[in-house]
Amino acid sequence: MLAVNYSTIRNNLKDYCDKVTDEYETVIITRKGERNIVMMSLDEYNELTKAAKNAAYLDMIDKSMAQLAKGEGKVHELIEVD
Repeated sequence: MLAVNYSTIRNNLKDYCDKVTDEYETVIITRKGERNIVMMSLDEYNELTKAAKNAAYLDMIDKSMAQLAKGEGKVHELIEVD
């Protein structure tokens, strides 16, 4: 992980973009007033987003299993389609 200031990234944007995409580097861009941002590849961003969605889904399943274990499940009648 690299940390560079705004002026440096602005003056060397192509080089840092290449590091992010080719070397899978993450770059923290420091700005005044602690308003920092992170630059990462789209592939890495997509992986993080997918992992977060999967974690939320697994959490929902865990909560459902806990409800069933406490006897809080509900029985629904099946709707049959002709």
